[in-house]
Amino acid sequence: MNLYRYTDTELKKLLKTMVILSDTREQSNDHITGYFEKKGIPYKSKALSFADYSAMLPADPDMGVMRDLFFDQSCVIERKGSLEELSGNLTNGRERFKDELARSSKAEFHLMIEGKSFSDIINHRYTTQFSEKAYMASLLSLQSEHGFNLAFIDWNDAGLYIYSFLYYHVRNKFLKG
Repeated sequence: MNLYRYTDTELKKLLKTMVILSDTREQSNDHITGYFEKKGIPYKSKALSFADYSAMLPADPDMGVMRDLFFDQSCVIERKGSLEELSGNLTNGRERFKDELARSSKAEFHLMIEGKSFSDIINHRYTTQFSEKAYMASLLSLQSEHGFNLAFIDWNDAGLYIYSFLYYHVRNKFLKG
C-alpha cells in the first residue's frame, strides 16, 4: 500500500499526527477522551459505519501522505462498557450486533469489554438473567463465526488500549508496508 520506506524517526513523526476517531454515537467515554487529552493524543468525533473507534492520518505531502488516510474500514474497536451491555447485544440486540459484525467483515475488529474478565462471565458476576453457559456459548460462537478479537480491559486502561492498538495497526499494516 505504501510506496515509501520510512526511517524510525519519520515513522514517529507521522504517528504523532495520528487522530483517534470516536463514533458520534459513543456515550459515557469521558475516561477515554480524558486520557487522550492528558497524553496530548488528537481525537475527534466522526460517524463511523461500524464500531466505536478507529484512526486516521492527516495529509502530509512532505512525508508522502497526499491525502487524509482513514482506517475505519480496516481496523476498528467496538467498546462495551459492561457485561450487562454486552449481554443485551447478545440477546435482545443480537441481530443488530450480528449485522454490525457482518458489515465489518473486511476490517480487523476488536471487541473491548471494560472492567470485567472472562472469569466474571463464568462466575455470573453481572446483573442479567443470561446464564453463564448461554453467555459464553453466544460470545464464543460469534467470535468464531466472525473472527473478531476479544479483549477484557480495565476501565482505567481503556484509552491506552485504544490508542496503542490503533497506533500499532497503522504503524505495522500501513507505514511499515
